[in-house]
Amino acid sequence: MSDYTVRTLRPDEHRAAVDLFRSTLHVVPTTDETWKLSERMLQPGRTLGAFDTELIGTARSFDAEVTLPGGARAGVAGVTGVGVRPDRTRRGILTGLMRTQLADIAARGLPFAALRASEGVIYNRFGYGVATRSRGYEIDRRRAVLRPDVPAGGQVELWSLDTALERLPALYESLPHTRPGMMTRPPYWWPGWERHAREATSPVVTAVHHGAQGPDGYVVYSVERKHWNDPAVLNIISLQTATSEASTGLWRYVLGVDLVDTLRAEERPLDELPELLFTDIRAVKDTGGGDELWLRLADVPAALAARSYAGEPVVLEVADPVLDGNSGRYRVAPDGVERTEETPDLRLGVDALAMIYLGAWRPSQLAAAGRIQPVAPSSLERADRLFATPVPAWCGTHF
Repeated sequence: MSDYTVRTLRPDEHRAAVDLFRSTLHVVPTTDETWKLSERMLQPGRTLGAFDTELIGTARSFDAEVTLPGGARAGVAGVTGVGVRPDRTRRGILTGLMRTQLADIAARGLPFAALRASEGVIYNRFGYGVATRSRGYEIDRRRAVLRPDVPAGGQVELWSLDTALERLPALYESLPHTRPGMMTRPPYWWPGWERHAREATSPVVTAVHHGAQGPDGYVVYSVERKHWNDPAVLNIISLQTATSEASTGLWRYVLGVDLVDTLRAEERPLDELPELLFTDIRAVKDTGGGDELWLRLADVPAALAARSYAGEPVVLEVADPVLDGNSGRYRVAPDGVERTEETPDLRLGVDALAMIYLGAWRPSQLAAAGRIQPVAPSSLERADRLFATPVPAWCGTHF
């Protein structure tokens, strides 16, 4: 363990923190041009730095909201920009940053923190758990013939990058965010989207679907081709819709883009099944999936009380090694959540609680892996019903 301090950075220190983080990803420092966009991504007071004689580590966040089972929204800190200088790793600096950040998030009254993990072995020990999962797939355009009963959809309009930057934030917010795990995108999120779009090697295209009431969905994509006569891949960067008609209308559009051989989508919802649209179901090939959003319950009683449940009560004994005030027993039921001294039905860590919270995993699955300890087998059946959700959790927002 080395001697170091952790504190909130001043605005004049932000660029050094961003460049330190970029270096941990093996990316070159910001230029004056890219910094104009990057600095707009930093919410004041949310960037931490670790120092010995100089800056050696950093972590930041931005405030947003996340959709919970039942449809309610609650505050979440979107954690990003986490990195420690390579010559200072494995000395407890990341632990200091994470503990300081989580304490601040809890003190500010946010029930949740969330992140997208670059490595899968780091964040469990800080109480984060995989709370949403996704699938990836490729579509062979030559075989992807739409069934005759697929709805036609409405008109599709292309927006220039400048128009998209101006109008997409409001359109995204107007679309239904009913799926557990979906996040709002505050003003600090969109400059990152702009930076990636402007720095992309292929044009980033935004196509917007218009329904009877106006814009009700969009797809953002780019086309990748190494040489003019090589096979081309249309990469779906983002697809958000309000209705099935908007969805099929946008699929009709991307399938009709000329000079494309393959459509590729990654990190899509587990229950998104474009293969059902085609006469040949084998036009779609799975390319794998994996973890998406990692969730952390910063305030366990507030988080448990914020979502809805169905079924019989279950008493949880939660252990939180970082935020001690979260540890304890909770009676969780459709009519409310309260601390209790009752005998627990399940014992689990706060990371396992995060994994079942949005319904991505059943408690019985984690128990089979040894990550939840049931007092009696029947308690797992009740917990499975209590935490179940009607649709798979999915975030769909990178940060």
